[in-house]
Amino acid sequence: MNSILIIDDDDQLRNSFKKLLSEEGYKVDGAASGEAGLSIVKKEVPDLVILDMRLPGMNGLETFRAIHKIEPKLPVIIMTAFGTTETAIEATKLGAFDYILKPFDIPDMLSLVKQAIRASRFMRSPVEMDSIPDKASKDAIVGRSIKMQDVYKAIGRVSQTDATVLIRGESGTGKELVMRAIYQHSLRADKPFLVINCVAIPETLLESELFGYEKGAFTGAAHRRVGKIEQAHGGTVFLDEIGDMPLNLQAKILRLLQEKSIERLGGSENISADVRIIAATNRDLESAILEGRFREDLYYRLKVVTIWLPPLRERESDIPALTDYLLSKFSDENSIKNPGITEEAKAIFSKHLWPGNVRELANTIQKALIFNRGAPISSDDIAKAISEELHESDSNSENGDQALLQWVRKELTTRTGENLFDSCMDNIASILISEALNICAGNRSKAAKLLGLSRPTLHSKIEKYRLKFETLVKEDNL
Repeated sequence: MNSILIIDDDDQLRNSFKKLLSEEGYKVDGAASGEAGLSIVKKEVPDLVILDMRLPGMNGLETFRAIHKIEPKLPVIIMTAFGTTETAIEATKLGAFDYILKPFDIPDMLSLVKQAIRASRFMRSPVEMDSIPDKASKDAIVGRSIKMQDVYKAIGRVSQTDATVLIRGESGTGKELVMRAIYQHSLRADKPFLVINCVAIPETLLESELFGYEKGAFTGAAHRRVGKIEQAHGGTVFLDEIGDMPLNLQAKILRLLQEKSIERLGGSENISADVRIIAATNRDLESAILEGRFREDLYYRLKVVTIWLPPLRERESDIPALTDYLLSKFSDENSIKNPGITEEAKAIFSKHLWPGNVRELANTIQKALIFNRGAPISSDDIAKAISEELHESDSNSENGDQALLQWVRKELTTRTGENLFDSCMDNIASILISEALNICAGNRSKAAKLLGLSRPTLHSKIEKYRLKFETLVKEDNL
């Protein structure tokens, strides 16, 4: 259970916070002064501190500095009235996680608390590499295959540098864990670490979130706000899903990498920004460049070092160790005695293609563990859990099905002719084969196996549809 300390001299607000956050599942403690709060932090460091700027005796800024000295990685959210905004900004520049103005909306505060707790875990929970199952309480990157050994070597080599890193791989392969491992072994491990998901934040808000803004920059900008880049000065910023970043912001990230400086939205001041950038994407950046959706100059700035994470289907030998590790981990997290797993169930795991990679494997194991009623997890448990995963995947793809249906209707209503059926099927087949080749990094033998085709049949269809993969095709024995 994550713990939160609230430091505020307003008894009513503090008690309301305790009730609200306790209902959200947090362990909450309170202090009416900076001195009392420091005493609690010295005894047991919480996962998050929520701190008011105006306090009796030691003020909020002095309290923050003292907390930061005890535990630099401890996230602190500042609560401030409008009149003390500049002080809150100063605290943010010194390493506070963020600040929020009183009075605040409860959903906004809960969202900020969730972000800060996540940042606390990222900074303070170590990521083990090649962990063994009895270390289930740790976050771990598990696997001893040759491809995973290459990943470990790359993490070790790049961590002790300030080089920009681009982490690539399919969804669910563990890019977030690799990013955390790089940070935790880096020269900036005692400095701020902030995560920005370029997809989760609406495009209209992403620029101000990254770079901040000046008072009057837009309607509603009643005061200056420091952005995440400026907050992380001296530390590390992780740009997740950077392949989906809008082009106008790509130009600003390029400037940051080239000049180590930024400008707030609506401002002209050149602000120094000494941050290390780690980025990740599951997108085909090379195709995005050709289509004008991603800047080529930014691409080369990002890929100083590229770490490729292999999909789970390309490291089948790691699945048994991953299964044991995840089973131990989830048993511990759910306070369930580890029931073990049958060999038949493990065999199913090894045969499954796992399109959702490690994330899908983890979800399947967790579901099977919860519903198997204490007996060793069997092949039936696994089959049921996989079936549920597939059903959920189908539900999530409903919008995609609607888009396909609309395209089919358009073809049927705008085109006629005896070759309409063949033409539509050829279009779908072309897309299917292209995506299979992309997933298999151009390896035709693997793509044929994935599609259930013979290699000669796949080759003939590639020729038929004139598919070109010069930049992707690799020798099949690589």
